Amino acid sequence: MEPNDLEKYFARVGYTGAREPTLAVLHALTAAHSQSIPFENLDVLLGVGVDIQPDAVFAKLVERRRGGYCFEQNGLFLRVLSALGFEATPLAARVLSGQPRSHIPPRTHMFLRVLIDGSVWLTDVGIGSMSLTSAVRFELDVEQETPHEPRRIVREGERYFHQAKLGAEWSDVYVFTGEEMPVIDREVGNWYTSTHPRSHFAHNMMVARAEPNGRRVAILNDELKRRERDGHAEVARITSERQLLQVLEQDFGIELPASPRLAGRFS
Repeated sequence: MEPNDLEKYFARVGYTGAREPTLAVLHALTAAHSQSIPFENLDVLLGVGVDIQPDAVFAKLVERRRGGYCFEQNGLFLRVLSALGFEATPLAARVLSGQPRSHIPPRTHMFLRVLIDGSVWLTDVGIGSMSLTSAVRFELDVEQETPHEPRRIVREGERYFHQAKLGAEWSDVYVFTGEEMPVIDREVGNWYTSTHPRSHFAHNMMVARAEPNGRRVAILNDELKRRERDGHAEVARITSERQLLQVLEQDFGIELPASPRLAGRFS
């Protein structure tokens, strides 16, 4: 990433802090990114498609001030961290949110492993309403505080489960083995996620952003949810395309023109 592009990224996420590859910087950048660049799959629903080439991702998320999903979000974040001197590696995972462990979803999630002073940390700015707002240490069975929900990593056989605590309950977010996710696997995963008829991204509208003070705001189809750090949530319905466009602009900073594909979701 060129220095000028790095400056544009920092402006996009409102980051003005230190730039050394330290844990404090990793935490701060994770929070800034998740609170500034929303998770969203709108281009899939609009029929535009998702290009995960670095220049395309930068143009969309930084210059056009849109959001994206994991391959875009964590792909951009990987480039930023690498430019700052972090030793970061993309890992593959299977998203489990709301599914039992017996369910085997496609391996279509990418997150990041970061090595700092001999310790392994995990960060993820592309898992929707569960995106991290600080890195978590890769340490088993330890509850770790974040600015939002507590997290922990647990193990079952050869599999690791990233969990979030909502209220008093722990929920699986995704499962992983520690296997790296090279570019070709990301391209295949992105193709499935954005085009396969059984991909939930092809049918469901998903937009999410972390807010200060542990809050989150998210859209799932016609449902607008505002969730507190303790898991308490208020839910409202979006009943028209006009209302949707207003919510996207006001809560997520996404400006879109009217579209028959969006209007059709409320007819």
